[in-house]
Parts: sequence; structure tokens; C-alpha cells
Amino acid sequence: MIRNQTAQGFTLIEVLIAMTLLSIMMALLFGSMKICAESWEKGENKIAEVSNVTAVINFFQRHLIPAEPLWNDFSNEEKDGEKLLSFQGRAQAFQFVSAFPASAGRAGLQLISVALDKDNGEQVLKVTLTPFFPVGEGGEWFKEEEILLRNVSFFSLTYFGSEDGQAESRWQDEWIGKDRQPQLVKINIGLENEMYWPEMIFPLKATESVESAGITFAEDAAEGNDGEQTLDPENYE
Repeated sequence: MIRNQTAQGFTLIEVLIAMTLLSIMMALLFGSMKICAESWEKGENKIAEVSNVTAVINFFQRHLIPAEPLWNDFSNEEKDGEKLLSFQGRAQAFQFVSAFPASAGRAGLQLISVALDKDNGEQVLKVTLTPFFPVGEGGEWFKEEEILLRNVSFFSLTYFGSEDGQAESRWQDEWIGKDRQPQLVKINIGLENEMYWPEMIFPLKATESVESAGITFAEDAAEGNDGEQTLDPENYE
């Protein structure tokens, strides 16, 4: 005897239930992927922020701490009754002289200026490098500018040292027209994203006066460099 076999299929209710479960699973899957992507992005942003902090601290450790106490006119002769140390500091800008290694592509002493500036409407911390030794008559050194940090909300500097080398040392908002470098430089930086930025204090290795250190550019330029370069302190107001 041959029995009739009817095909068995899914009912409409079973199809609707399966589609509902599939929708829930897809929603959970995409939600998890979104959370993972956001976590990944936040992690990358945090790594970038930490890298920025590290880069800035390393820059000042490598170049500010070993800053050289040198005159800014490459001689011991007074000009217009006044001569200025290469280190000049104000509340939001300062300059100092430090040596760059040959591997940096700018070997030798460099005048380093750090100040707030604008770049396409964005406030940035800009570094300007100028070779710090004499050039021939009529010559001019090429200045190189680099952005050290972006999205800066504020940048402040204070200097620790004595007024005349004998008075008690204290924190000062400016370090202008002195014959010695400060003992310490305190740097505070704030960013637009309100990320926490540690207060940075750097001790300068060479804090004695130029006269007591016996440093002149006559010795540094003895290799045959001629000419003279005068640095205008008004540029750092």
C-alpha cells in the first residue's frame, strides 16, 4: 500500500519568530561592534595624548636642561651700553641656546624660541630654530619653525633664581636682562580638550653667570667663522 506523503514546512508564526530572533542577534552584534570601535578610538586618542606629553617633556629635557649661558651677540663687547644673555624669558615665551646632534640635521648650537602662535585659527605651541654662530657679512641664517603641540588653551612660564646672584632665590614671571640663567624653569600647559597635563619643572645645568663661567663666543668662533649676528630681544615680548 502506498501512503500519500505531504511536505512539511514552517508555519508563518515560526518564520516570524525566527526573523525576530535574527534581528535581535544582529542588533546585539552591531551594538557590540560599535562599542568595540568606540573603545578602540578612545584608546588610540589616549595613546596619542600620552605621546604628545612624552614628546614635549623629552624636547625640554634634551634641549632646555643643558641650555648654554651665552651672550646673544657672540662677543663680550657691549653694544649701545647693553648686552643680553641668550636666555630671555617672559610669561608666555622664552628663548635659549642648546646644541643639536648631527643626527638631527641641524648640528651645533641653535637658538631655540618657544611661544604660542596661531596656525589656521588654531592656537599652537611653536618652536623656532636659528643657528647660533656667526655668519659672513650679508649672510642670513635660515630659521626653521616646527609645531610642538596643537590645541593649546594656555601656556605659562615662571623662572626660579635670584635677582643678582646673591639675593634669595624666588619664582619670577620674567627673566629678562640678567647675566645668568635661572636655576629652574616651570612650564604649565593646558589643552582645549581639558586633558590633564602635568606641571613640568626643569633644572638648568648651567646657571652661573657668563662672567663666572668664562664663556665667550670668541672661543666658539675660533674655527674660522666670521661675521656677527645680533638677536633682537623685542621679538620675544
